[in-house]
Amino acid sequence: MANLLLEIYNLKMPSGFVHSLPKAELHLHLEGSVAAQTLVELRQRHGKESTLADAETLYQYKDFAGFLMAFKTITEDLQTPEDYDLITYRLMEQLKAENVLHAEVYVSVGVCLWRKQDFEAIFEGLERGRERGERDFGISLLWIFDAVRQFGPGAAQDVFELAAKYRDRNVVGIGIGGDEQKAPPELFREQYAYAAGQGLRLTAHAGESANPESIWGALNLGAERIGHGLTAARDPELIEELAQRQIPVEICLTSNLRTGCCAKISDHPLRSYFDQGLMLTLNTDDPAMFSTSLTHEYELAKTEFGFSDEHLRELARNSFEASFLPPEKKLNFLNLLDSAALRA
Repeated sequence: MANLLLEIYNLKMPSGFVHSLPKAELHLHLEGSVAAQTLVELRQRHGKESTLADAETLYQYKDFAGFLMAFKTITEDLQTPEDYDLITYRLMEQLKAENVLHAEVYVSVGVCLWRKQDFEAIFEGLERGRERGERDFGISLLWIFDAVRQFGPGAAQDVFELAAKYRDRNVVGIGIGGDEQKAPPELFREQYAYAAGQGLRLTAHAGESANPESIWGALNLGAERIGHGLTAARDPELIEELAQRQIPVEICLTSNLRTGCCAKISDHPLRSYFDQGLMLTLNTDDPAMFSTSLTHEYELAKTEFGFSDEHLRELARNSFEASFLPPEKKLNFLNLLDSAALRA
């Protein structure tokens, strides 16, 4: 499976240390993990003619708006509970190949509702895939229900109510993704208060394509983790706030480059964030759409930013500590990480 993953995403073989490092991933979109080969299979399943070359054209785009359109197009081929079962299982197979022990996976519930799909049936498909993946690969997985911010607060409320409905079935939290420019966090104050009152954990995409005020807004909503946080670098006071409160920032290096939110790898603030004491995790965001993997993201931190093996181990530790797992499960994973360090 590891070699297949390298072929799918056109990646180099990771170092033995990075591959063997137990890891968690906290910023990962299910729909963005669908490889072109799987997309062809889904299309053929629904009676559509498609070649691999056709599918691969979707994964080529020039900017953030183009990425959002590509993501939307991929979701058109996710139609049945069986489709969601399949892509969940294949994602967990990929996670196993990278020694990712736990993942918290965004599902674009807002898109499902917008398409007027039977989400109750879809959720059963998601859970079947998760259960098969847990059984076959030993992967721990929790769901985060994602609302599309440009659909507005009413649509987000519908998503968050579904998250509350399924909270006892591995749905751990909520978030807002999509176009920050069109819908600032402040619009969702009531919806986030509702979700918090239902015992859901709170995330938000912020500072990916919008200014630092978007991150301040997410913090004011009560967001416990910040997705991307790329533009925090422009605001020293915000950096100090994030560092002091140890709010986890979910860094997605390749994603920021592919969407054009960061012009070149040397411009990315990863190293300065780390040196300033922010709590960081590494993530793929949409691995198939960005031709990356979590081991590749760790390799980038090592080769492009001079992270030592000990630094990478710290990032892996952060990934478990920043998770929404209960304390006893976090401790179990951290003990596995420490045991791996002793064997290294």
